[in-house]
Amino acid sequence: MKLSRAIIVVLLLIAPATSLLAAEPLRQRLNLNREWKFQLGDHPGAETVAYDDSTWEAVGLPHSFSIPYFQSKDFYTGYGWYRKTLDIPAAWSGKQFSVEFDGAFQEAEVFVNGRRVGAHKGGYTGFSVDITDAVKSGANLLAVRLNNNWSPIIEPRGGDHIFPGGIYRDVWLVVTSPVHVTWYGTFVTTPEVSQTSATVNVKTEVHNQAAAASEVVLDTEVLDPNGKSVARFSATQTIAAGATATVDQTSAAIPNPQLWHPAHPWLYTAMTRVSAGGQPVDEYRTPFGIRWIKWTADQGFFINGGHYYFHGANVHQDHAGWANAVTDAGAYRDVKLMQSAGLDFIRGSHYPHSPAFADACDQLGMLFWSENCFWMGGGAHQDGNWAADAYPVHPEQEAEFEQSVEDTLRDEIRILRNHPSIVVWSMCNEVFFSRNQPKVKALLSRMVALTHQLDPSRPAAIGGAQRGGLDKLGDVAGYNGDGARLFINPGIPNVVSEYGAQATPRPGTYDGHFKAKDQLTASTPEYPWRSGQVIWCGFDYGTIFGNGVSKGLVDYARIPKREWYWYRNQYLHIMPPAWPSAGVPAGLALTADKPVIAGTDGLDDVHLLVTVQDASGKPISNSPPVTFTIESGPGEFPTGRKITFDAASDIPIRDGQAAIEFRSYYGGETVIRATSPGLKDAVLTVTTRGEPEFISGITPIAVDHPYVRFVRSETTATTTEMQDVAYNRPTAASSETPGHNSARAVDGDLTTYWSASNDQSAAWWQLDLEQPHTITSVQTTFPTPGKYRYRIEGSPDGNSWTLLVDDSQTDSTEKRRTDAISAGQHWQIVRITFNGMPNGQSAGIADVKIDGKHWP
Repeated sequence: MKLSRAIIVVLLLIAPATSLLAAEPLRQRLNLNREWKFQLGDHPGAETVAYDDSTWEAVGLPHSFSIPYFQSKDFYTGYGWYRKTLDIPAAWSGKQFSVEFDGAFQEAEVFVNGRRVGAHKGGYTGFSVDITDAVKSGANLLAVRLNNNWSPIIEPRGGDHIFPGGIYRDVWLVVTSPVHVTWYGTFVTTPEVSQTSATVNVKTEVHNQAAAASEVVLDTEVLDPNGKSVARFSATQTIAAGATATVDQTSAAIPNPQLWHPAHPWLYTAMTRVSAGGQPVDEYRTPFGIRWIKWTADQGFFINGGHYYFHGANVHQDHAGWANAVTDAGAYRDVKLMQSAGLDFIRGSHYPHSPAFADACDQLGMLFWSENCFWMGGGAHQDGNWAADAYPVHPEQEAEFEQSVEDTLRDEIRILRNHPSIVVWSMCNEVFFSRNQPKVKALLSRMVALTHQLDPSRPAAIGGAQRGGLDKLGDVAGYNGDGARLFINPGIPNVVSEYGAQATPRPGTYDGHFKAKDQLTASTPEYPWRSGQVIWCGFDYGTIFGNGVSKGLVDYARIPKREWYWYRNQYLHIMPPAWPSAGVPAGLALTADKPVIAGTDGLDDVHLLVTVQDASGKPISNSPPVTFTIESGPGEFPTGRKITFDAASDIPIRDGQAAIEFRSYYGGETVIRATSPGLKDAVLTVTTRGEPEFISGITPIAVDHPYVRFVRSETTATTTEMQDVAYNRPTAASSETPGHNSARAVDGDLTTYWSASNDQSAAWWQLDLEQPHTITSVQTTFPTPGKYRYRIEGSPDGNSWTLLVDDSQTDSTEKRRTDAISAGQHWQIVRITFNGMPNGQSAGIADVKIDGKHWP
């Protein structure tokens, strides 16, 4: 099948960097995030040096096609190009050059000086492109053509998130000698470890790009968290020209190791030095941790021999304004926010996160569940967009799609395998929604086997395993939602990988979300056989299924909701602050999470927060429009040099506060003023360190990007037709009999059914559609023909209910009933309540189908 493709062109520019050359490092890894040219659309010839990009926009990385973005269900899909100039000093003659992308969504084709040098499919893992044969001394053009078009053969085919295009993670130029350690070429494990002793094994992949075979000496030194050398070992191996070899080394026992643990996340470093022909040629640094883990079916999770029940949150990667283009500092801030609420575990929902995110988990001591992007949303599924079935519906696409799944898994493990925070590799999320379960199960089994091969030190998990018999395919089962009560003591290591959450904007309510339907109520103990519980979710996020999801502990702009404070009090015993109340607005307070941006390389930023105050300086809940303006100096908001927060807009101010992340690609002082009509202004200075310095009238200033919500045409909208949206959705019931739980009514199997535990007329069954839906009909199939009498109600939130169908006086004995639903409203939860059953029978349902589509 011929695929539509969109790619980006990139031109890189690096100063001669004479100070770096004077130091003569064996390996250089230079940040390339600054000074790109960008243009949406496909532009033939843009990979050539002669192409004129003078009208293109100047941008820095990380960057998204969709900036500025604020939780819209729609976003641009298609092509985008970036351009930049790369200057190669003559002194680098004989070196090897590669460009490393930490992530580009999702099909990239890379050119240098008009020559195609590499390509990559998949938006959530990084890749490296060797550009040695295409570059020359002096100016070079590096070009990357990128697209974020949906593809039937690239995972994910579907999911409840956003999929904007762009070079949305960091990019690096790596300069080495011909004999060098490969991209993420070390794998550090601790084959023998205890409280008193540990050995360190380092497998190092070395490539010889020289024209002749070389005798390579590999010296490895292990440094403890204080930088002290605690082990040294060496190996010699001859590597043929053009060949790659893996050198396997193990240290002697290291006494009394400092073990990595959430309470003390101590990190060691393996320093690998490569020599060839008697001369040092490369040096490679690998941070790692010494620790051991164990997942058990009967006693839960253990780390370093001690039992550990974890409490965590699911985390998506998109941020207000910047979409998925998040700085390393933004990733660190996200992990820190979850830790500051007393949580100690993050599920990377539902794709591999950036190396910077894993770094933050390592450094802060956050256990990390890293997940592949084989996932799916519930409801109607149509090829052509990210509401599609997780697995191909056309057999001719299966082989390429499965290769995509395997490639992503390989890259994810290779990139992240040295992070001690990662305690499990997850294969998927909720792929039970796919209608091709035999193929899905076979693929999952192969993924588990591949994971064991690539990393025997960690287990393989099945995420979202509460339907379809998926939970026993891996080593660990992650049960979402009602799976927490459906799988009691399931006989396999397990975790509640998603539980409860209220869909409320900030400020929300001060309570936890231990829902009865999830078996996580305050009266329910933390079962000894369960490893932990992970809330859905940490942060509000954007989704193709509506204009934003407000289920986070923290809102989209990274301001905590009241429930965040509830968790902080629950786990850290810190009382919440006094909540603001309405008052008379008099002025504004403008603060930043720190006063300095550490560099001009796009790795750091600051988080700005404005608070409305009364005349005494007390925070109040009044939320008038507020505007941030850069009065002088460098830097930008996602909207350029100005941004306005308005309670009635997509860029809101709520409960007297608003926030946004600010970044700068030039050094200097930036003066930012916050204003609101009739209120006293607030002024803040942010200092950006590093070169080049911002000089007014000489240095380019950021271009304004006034926010306009992107709207797709109906022909490309997520879901346009009514289809069954009930299949395998979360369920609950007034009671259940053994073997006939509530989930049996939506499993697609007419031979299974839900049955209440008695014949009382008040028995009820309900379905959570997980997002608001427009519904046109409910088809109910009962276990047997008979006079079932019932009412059907709908609710947008599980609190208020509206009667949709009243069959409480029917005389029908049909086994299958179809009830029409009046249009004009939208529902998330549907409940069927019985007031009459056939003689001698309990309330029961064999199958429910609901015709509907996501709203809006």
